[in-house]
Amino acid sequence: MPLDLYLDTADVAEWDSLMPIGMFKGITTNPLLAHRANLSYPQINWVDMAQRAADLGALELHAQVFGSPETYRPWAEELMTAGQKASIRTVVKVPLVEPAIRQVPKLTSDGCPILMTACYDAKQMFVATGLGADYIAPYFGRMLEADLPAYEMIRQMLAIGSGSGTRVLVASLRSTNQMNKLAEIGCDCFTIAPDIAWALLEDERAQAAYCDFETVSQALSE
Repeated sequence: MPLDLYLDTADVAEWDSLMPIGMFKGITTNPLLAHRANLSYPQINWVDMAQRAADLGALELHAQVFGSPETYRPWAEELMTAGQKASIRTVVKVPLVEPAIRQVPKLTSDGCPILMTACYDAKQMFVATGLGADYIAPYFGRMLEADLPAYEMIRQMLAIGSGSGTRVLVASLRSTNQMNKLAEIGCDCFTIAPDIAWALLEDERAQAAYCDFETVSQALSE
């Protein structure tokens, strides 16, 4: 599997800044991220959002269901239609709670790619693989903050899902160092907040070396 990065935000200004760099496969979002971006999640125009994401080079847009589970199917149909119009793959995010889980077979029967989200335990990987989900998103940072053995659970998830087709898309990351350690144990799919994305791009030593290069090149051109 290639290493895939996703940008985890509903803030389109961050999309505009970071997506043109070209290192992100897609964008992920949910109601909480929309609230942080001062958006009303139920009122989002997904046709516009999908088109904007596609125009910025995203290959996928992941968005989360909300409200009564009985409304998931028509909402997912709206998201899929938006993706088709924009020529971008749209993925339906479903929380790992029993009433929501029950809706997944209906969504997959409609052809919706599925990401099982809000994962806190390796055992939930059995649910995701059993349902044939495309992705599962463990909330790594929140797991650590809850004093859970997060690294060990991620190892277990990778083992449980091996060969299943369900990818572990690690979410809720707090640092680039966490990404380094998770990659070391086999993770190859991450969704990261803008601050983590900017941290990947910045290094004081690289900046100092760049300045040295520029100083020399300017001196030689005089």
